[in-house]
Amino acid sequence: MRITDFQRMMAGEFGSSRASTLARDHVFSGLDGRTVEEAVEAGVPVKEIWQVVCESFDVPSERR
Repeated sequence: MRITDFQRMMAGEFGSSRASTLARDHVFSGLDGRTVEEAVEAGVPVKEIWQVVCESFDVPSERR
């Protein structure tokens, strides 16, 4: 998954404004206590990040 695909999926699921805030501010235990932005910067694959986000916010499987 490319970062642009990830960003599109985040915006589609949470809305552009909330997706941006979520990526910047929400700390995920599934990302070792990092935010989405920190995980991307650390080189965590965006597909893995998306899976953690989906699990954390109960995104239905058909949209994962």
